[in-house]
Parts: sequence; C-alpha cells; structure tokens
Amino acid sequence: MDIPPPVSSASDRFFDRYRTFMRARGLAYRTEKTYCAWARRFILHHRYQSPTHFRATDIEAFLSFLASDRDCSVNTQKTALNALVFLFREFLKQDIPELRFHRAARQRKLPTVLSVTEVAAVLAQLHDAQRLIVQLMYGSGLRLMEATRLRVKDVDFANSALWVQEAKGGKARRSLLPTRLIGPLQQQITLVREQYQLDVEAGFGSVYLPNALARKYPSAPFETTWQYVFPAKAYSTDPRSGTVRRHHIDERQLQRAVKRAAQTAGIEKRVSCHTFRHSFATELLRQGTDLRAIQEILGHTSIETTQIYTHVVGLHERGMISPVDRLIGQ
Repeated sequence: MDIPPPVSSASDRFFDRYRTFMRARGLAYRTEKTYCAWARRFILHHRYQSPTHFRATDIEAFLSFLASDRDCSVNTQKTALNALVFLFREFLKQDIPELRFHRAARQRKLPTVLSVTEVAAVLAQLHDAQRLIVQLMYGSGLRLMEATRLRVKDVDFANSALWVQEAKGGKARRSLLPTRLIGPLQQQITLVREQYQLDVEAGFGSVYLPNALARKYPSAPFETTWQYVFPAKAYSTDPRSGTVRRHHIDERQLQRAVKRAAQTAGIEKRVSCHTFRHSFATELLRQGTDLRAIQEILGHTSIETTQIYTHVVGLHERGMISPVDRLIGQ
C-alpha cells in the first residue's frame, strides 16, 4: 500500500526525524522511501555510529564507489546524489563542497516502444479492469500509479478529459480521454458505485485522501466522487489510522499481468507498464504533434526528457530510405 505509515514527531530516532522532516516538506511517499534507502546505504557504507559523524565530504567517496565498484547506471548515481544532497543540505544543514567523484558511464538508453499491432496483441491477453488501465496508459499517456490512483471525479466525460491530480512530483495536469474508452469507463464507474453501496451497507465505504484532505473535508472520504475508479478487490488496513477501507488496485498485480500478457503474445521485447506511456508519446510524435504539446500532456518538467522520443521514431518515418531498398535485380 502506497500510504505512509505513522511516525512520531517526538521520536529521537534518526530515520523517524528524517521522515517527519520530509513529510513536513510535502515530499511524495515514494520519494521519502527512496531517500531513506539511500541514506541507509550511505550510513552502512561508511559505518557511521552516530549522525554527528556524518560528513558531506564522504559523499564523493560513496558516489565513486557506486560507479567504480557497483557499476551503477547514470540515473542510479544521480538519484543517490539528489538523495544525499537533500539529506545534508536540507535536513542536516551542512554546506556541501564542490563534489569531485567518478561519474558513471553515460549510456543513452532509448525507451522500448510497441507498435499498434503489438499493443493490440497485449491487450487481447488482458481483461476487465487490467485491460482498461493499460488502455488508459496507452491512450492517455498515464503513468502506472496515475492510472491506479484515478478517482471518479477525475474523469471528465463532458470535456473528454482526464484530470491527473496525484501525479509525479505533486503536479496536476490534464490529459486526453479517448473516445473509445468513454463507454468502458462509464461501465467501470457504475460498478464502482455499486461496490461503494455494498461497502456502506457493510459498515465501510470511506476512501483514503492524501495531504490531510480528510480533516479539511470530513465528508469527502464517504463521497462517491472521491472513490477510486479501479478499487481493490479486498479491504486493507490504513497503517496510519488503522481504518479498514478499500484502497485502489495493487499496481504489482498489473505489472505481473502485463509481463505475462506480453510473453503470451510472443512479443520479444522488455515490456513493462511504462512501455505503454512511451508508446503513447511516440505515436503522438508520428502524428506530427508538437513536442511542447507532448511535454505538457506527459507532465515533463524539461523538454529534454520529451526529446528522447525523437530518437525512437523510425528513420523511414522521416522520409529516409535505405539505398539497398532502391537496388533493382540484386
């Protein structure tokens, strides 16, 4: 469950204080877990006995260790750097000197994309909610967690739009609502309302709200508009409040289902849920959509992130023809 467990603000434990600090800064729970994991690895690597022994100059040695001894990727080293800079500069209030460390080899990896035929082959192996979620990732460019966290109020049938509220980095945006998915989504929401009524009759029916919204709007957790479009099949216990409620569908189930579907379809590519978001962006580029428009709909902060898709679109789609294809009688 992607809900942060309770942490006592009065605790003297280092990681409890660190988690409390990050939550006060509004960091996403996944970012919190990542930063804590890198802080733990950093502490174990240098065998610190107390936070008072932490030295910002040790960041260089740790980052060089990741690149030289662990052969980590550029992104892994960059994540570790961001986590440690946040730890020292923001939490420990230590100045960080200019860092000189061995940088990981820069290897440009292009994202895996699927053709329309391949996407159809994968979808043919999926059913019900799992199929609809994959269709949304491919048809609207949603990330996996954005799709699973979609709420009834976020589906705007009148304007053919999806409102992505719980997005990466806490940034909201608007995306496309494919016409073909209007009917299936309406049916899914009807099922959600029916399930909600059964939950209320069973003495449940509330839903998790982020960022203390439940305190600001006490009745909101019991409103159908806040219910998840793709609820879990069973109840679970909120680790913070102890409330038993129905959360959204487990993203790990979908990840496993997509992997099995790709294998069954005979697709010899490394297919993940994020592959459909990549394929969405690539298809828009093939249609001639402006790169800035793709950046906005994907929610990328930098245009450089979006530009990676220009390297994925086939060369023949840019009007290039191999000389061997012009040979006659050879």
